[in-house]
Amino acid sequence: MNWIPLTELDQLDSISKKSFEAPQVIFKHSTRCSISSMALNRLERETPPSNTDFYYLDLIKFRTISGLIAERFNVYHESPQILVIKNGECIYDESHQGINMNEIAEQVA
Repeated sequence: MNWIPLTELDQLDSISKKSFEAPQVIFKHSTRCSISSMALNRLERETPPSNTDFYYLDLIKFRTISGLIAERFNVYHESPQILVIKNGECIYDESHQGINMNEIAEQVA
């Protein structure tokens, strides 16, 4: 898995713009949560869709970005959480045990 670190607020503009060309995925990860670590491990064991960028947000370090994601993409904040962004909007979000690569692949197809 080639994660793109999400560390700057202005990356959200880039993610929105890129989502008109290809789906973008954001994984919000809590480095203090064992459930979040399990979700991350599940994702990393699977093969991601090739037409999609995957962003990794350490929401402990970057709480401001995490809050802005919830506001900008009109989703309830959860951790761990996966969001699929297409055409500037969140078309899918899931959290906890619901996070799996097969569902993500279905959304980005």
